[in-house]
Amino acid sequence: MPPEGSVGVVSPKLARFEEPIALASGAQLDAYELAYETYGTLNAARNNAVLICHALNASHHVAGVYADDPANLGWWDNLIGPGKPVDTDRFFVIGVNNIGGCHGSTGPSSINPTTGRPWGADFPVVTVEDWVEAQSRLATQLGIDRFAAVMGGSLGAMQAMQWAVSQPARLAHSIVIAAAPKLSAQNIAFNEVARQAITTDPDFHGGNYYLQGVVPKRGLRIARMIGHITYLSDDAMAEKFGRDLRESGFKFNFDVEFQIESYLRYQADKFAERFDANTYLRITKALDYFDPAAARGGNLSAALEPASANFLVVSFTSDWRFSPARSREIVKALLDNRLRVSYAEIDAPHGHDAFLMDDPRYHNLIRAYFDNIFRDISGS
Repeated sequence: MPPEGSVGVVSPKLARFEEPIALASGAQLDAYELAYETYGTLNAARNNAVLICHALNASHHVAGVYADDPANLGWWDNLIGPGKPVDTDRFFVIGVNNIGGCHGSTGPSSINPTTGRPWGADFPVVTVEDWVEAQSRLATQLGIDRFAAVMGGSLGAMQAMQWAVSQPARLAHSIVIAAAPKLSAQNIAFNEVARQAITTDPDFHGGNYYLQGVVPKRGLRIARMIGHITYLSDDAMAEKFGRDLRESGFKFNFDVEFQIESYLRYQADKFAERFDANTYLRITKALDYFDPAAARGGNLSAALEPASANFLVVSFTSDWRFSPARSREIVKALLDNRLRVSYAEIDAPHGHDAFLMDDPRYHNLIRAYFDNIFRDISGS
């Protein structure tokens, strides 16, 4: 049974696009597919649609469960559903798996029509700008000219920001949660270590491991461990695990001894079973490349000049990967352009993953903001 307040049993959909899409890399996809899910009902005015952009490890499965996999709960189910902060009794919510993904959209594990084999290493590197273009085409196919809001956390928030720049006339609100205007050198370094773990795995085979019938699980496991450490705060790990041992006394070997080691290995094993290594490489590169100010001489205020949406920007005090200072950079640039901006800095202990947690202050903030959006579109 789905949890109380969930959208319930959902089914993914597949949208096919025959019009070529030119990518920022210079490559082109002649045709592609996007996996997506929808929750709620599009109203007669078609002005209540909300796009949810996913972060690195997520997908289009934002809310609800699948009939054949009731344990697979949508990654933002605590926030999206009937009566929840993003209320599906009011809004038509769309989740999309981006190009290059591994959950149904065209990506490295898809068949390359030119060769009849999986794309593998030949699949092009994609960018946030490419994703926004593909998402806008999906919106057009669904008959949505303008979103009430585009919303995301982390890499999803970067897409919400890019939407306001690339498609300013097609969204009313941009909701940017736990984000940065570009990655720091430290963040790029974490991504590179994760990529090296994958590409040096003997089972990687230059990205063409599909043809070998293997998966670079060792590399994926290490990449996931590295990433997961950066998503949590030191305080959160200390509270949850401390220095607790699985058994009494040290073993004086290199097997699992501490509870935190057991947790990381469990998360790594689970991730390596469901995520594609080539997708991981491309999504981390999209993170590294995101920098809307680069084309304007590093001037973020100038980069955000095309934006006309209202913004909600949210940060979390314990997020050391994308600290509140990075969100304040975004807020300043938006205010420089005299845009309407609401900013909240939530005192939360969870680290970067706080945007996924059940923090009542955070959820009440999102609820209040969407209440205002609903009043605007309904005229009440």
